[in-house]
Amino acid sequence: MFILAIDTALDFCAAAVLDTEAGAMLAQDTLTMNRGHAEALMPLVARVMAASGVGYAALDRVAVTTGPGSFTGLRVGISAARGIALAAGKPVVGLTTLSAYAAPQVLRRQDEPIMSVIDARHDHVYAQVVAGDGGMLMRPAVMPVAETFAAARFGALRIVGNAARLVADRWPPDTAPPALVDPQPGPDIHWVAWTGAAADPAVALARPFYLRPPDAKPKAGSVATLSPPGLQP
Repeated sequence: MFILAIDTALDFCAAAVLDTEAGAMLAQDTLTMNRGHAEALMPLVARVMAASGVGYAALDRVAVTTGPGSFTGLRVGISAARGIALAAGKPVVGLTTLSAYAAPQVLRRQDEPIMSVIDARHDHVYAQVVAGDGGMLMRPAVMPVAETFAAARFGALRIVGNAARLVADRWPPDTAPPALVDPQPGPDIHWVAWTGAAADPAVALARPFYLRPPDAKPKAGSVATLSPPGLQP
């Protein structure tokens, strides 16, 4: 399968094309930004698609992160993914940012559970815990940093995500210390693509995954409307 992966959930604008049969990324690019996703995404996708040598009509599916993350960024990425998939006549799948963070750790097939944590500000994080094989141990939720320590009951955790260091630095000394702390600022687009390839389009819907309402609602027309580029075979 040829997979176009898109991620605009956090402080990045990223896209990649994966060839699952060859087991290789054909092209990928990531821009660091905390705003301006609407203007940057479609030119980025066009560059990545051109570099991959894969036409839009040859894609088998489009994968996109659905959050939690930046409310504006999520809308931009999901709208673009839906538009490209609709124009190409291919399915679109959504995967949470928390799952994308956990994916490479699950692949390592180690016993320690994995806690994905994303900074939700105001001393809160978005958190999820899965077993080493990917089975759900703690469903995604937004919580104070101090409440994440209860996950120590699952054993020595591998903590990943842009809030991993924030959580690990405050980890109680009387509980099992983390087995791993990986404070990546965003999920690797490589793993967004591979997770999207494994997702079921009937279940992994491309719609925003919000764990709390936005602090402020955007003004009408504040998010640019995205249109997919012309499709080429």
